[in-house]
Amino acid sequence: MLHSLADWLSHLESLHPKTIALGLERVTQVKKRLNLNPTFPIIIVGGTNGKGSVCAMLESILHAAGYRVGCYTSPHLLSYNERVRIGKQPVSDAELCASFEKIEQVREAVPLTYFEFGTLAAMQCFIAHEIDVAILEVGLGGRLDAVNVFDADCAVVTSVDMDHMDYLGDTREKIAFEKAGILRVGKVAVFGDMDVPDAVRAVAKNVGAQLQCLGEHFSFTAGKQQWNFKGVANSNNQNADTQYAGTRSALPYPALRGAFQLNNASAALAALDAIKDQLPVSMDAVRRGLVEITLPGRFQVIPGRPMFILDVAHNPHAACALAQNLADMSQHEVSKRGKTFAIFSMLKDKDQVGVVRALAKKIDVWLVAGIGAVRGATSAEMAAMLQGEGISALSFVTIAEAVQSACNQAGENDRIVAFGSFYTVAEVMRARAAR
Repeated sequence: MLHSLADWLSHLESLHPKTIALGLERVTQVKKRLNLNPTFPIIIVGGTNGKGSVCAMLESILHAAGYRVGCYTSPHLLSYNERVRIGKQPVSDAELCASFEKIEQVREAVPLTYFEFGTLAAMQCFIAHEIDVAILEVGLGGRLDAVNVFDADCAVVTSVDMDHMDYLGDTREKIAFEKAGILRVGKVAVFGDMDVPDAVRAVAKNVGAQLQCLGEHFSFTAGKQQWNFKGVANSNNQNADTQYAGTRSALPYPALRGAFQLNNASAALAALDAIKDQLPVSMDAVRRGLVEITLPGRFQVIPGRPMFILDVAHNPHAACALAQNLADMSQHEVSKRGKTFAIFSMLKDKDQVGVVRALAKKIDVWLVAGIGAVRGATSAEMAAMLQGEGISALSFVTIAEAVQSACNQAGENDRIVAFGSFYTVAEVMRARAAR
């Protein structure tokens, strides 16, 4: 008999021979046995980068509007409970264990993956709590991801770029096809980037989804203190570029930092417009929701001297965004003379070289360490990869040792940025808490 959440999570890791095994057959079988048939609206959020930000924005705004919101995201940083939230609060260990137990009782010989088990448990919790709306973040891809066993009332694809090529394909169009698998017939599908892959348009047409793209059907303008969202254009209007419905003006900037966050915020508002008949949201709720967002590890700036920056960037697309954010930081946050120290570690199956090349010009001192996970690279492997790019690095066995060294070396006007993986950021958080 399993009692603690830690025991259950260890058990889940042992159920399937592969950490990642895409496909809906297994999870569909168990979903039917559990009779998981949600009656509340569901927003499914996929994409290469920005998924977590859009989920956090939707959750915060809908919560501010007074709705009981269930939000399922992954991976977590410090606690598994972060993945399953109701009313912006993590579900308790006891409730998660009870949900896992129910799934275990009915799954019989079906070998669910860790993520599939967690997805069913999250939905079980949401139904039990009679939530008003569920926000589900895709784990990997979309078409064959476990969350896609549920039908989206609105689907959001934040962006498409090269990542998880072993599973999703070796071109942007192949990856886009997989991401677009969450689209549903007759439902709005929001695409949150101006570079729309042909595959997304093709899937929307074939499925019969109502595709709405940033820059075509909705847009934003940015000022120094505020920004404006121009809502979904009337597709029957020949002058759709200039006439919009659902315009929201004088909005505060999202609490999440980074230049790309207005793309994410616009996608979130377009999604809310798509379900406004079911879940109307006031301007006051939008404004409060934007300023009350919390999402650790997404260009999270921790004030102090030296300044600490945490970012889970783990692919070249995200690394480019991080590089731009570092470049855009105002001069009062970091001196012109200050150095940037990088605490850097990644998984073996990620494009390490692509990430390094995106950030090489922004980093003065590299400190690398190993990740203590099955897919984690060792410090020696990270140092060798950097050496191949003509970059010397200080090597440490653990991330905690790298944090200690960076803090010892960095001056008051320097900054320390930790990136490369959720594992990296989580270990830096633990190391800082222990200091």
